[in-house]
Amino acid sequence: MWGADITYCRTDPGWVYPAFVTDVSSRRVVGWQLSKNLRTDLALAALEMRIWTRHRAAGDVSGLAHLRDRGVPYVAVRYTQRLAEVGAVASVGTTVDSYDNALAGAFNSLFKAELVRDTGPLKNIDDLEIAVAQLGRRVAVRRVR
Repeated sequence: MWGADITYCRTDPGWVYPAFVTDVSSRRVVGWQLSKNLRTDLALAALEMRIWTRHRAAGDVSGLAHLRDRGVPYVAVRYTQRLAEVGAVASVGTTVDSYDNALAGAFNSLFKAELVRDTGPLKNIDDLEIAVAQLGRRVAVRRVR
């Protein structure tokens, strides 16, 4: 089961939107992408990263539940079609109900608290991308110990 969500971060030139796909069982980020806009391509790129890594590990995605909210990128026709192409089961909670996708929402809160607030003001999208990559290494190190 996967959870997907998008959050926002302030940078000097304007907002940057990180999209994450989280594996519910391992609680690891398995797909991510950054963008300066909230178009469907942002969510699709994070989804494609997850699909690629799953296939690379010789795993099948058919039948897996994909949890997400009712945000525009996630209910877009292209996003829904891509899920159907790979056989993932789309699951969208009821309106104003975050329980179905609580893990993705909780991750976004932790992401902002541990990375964005602790790192300080980010200058641009490149700074955020580097910070996300470094966060991935710190999380991996924590799990090894």
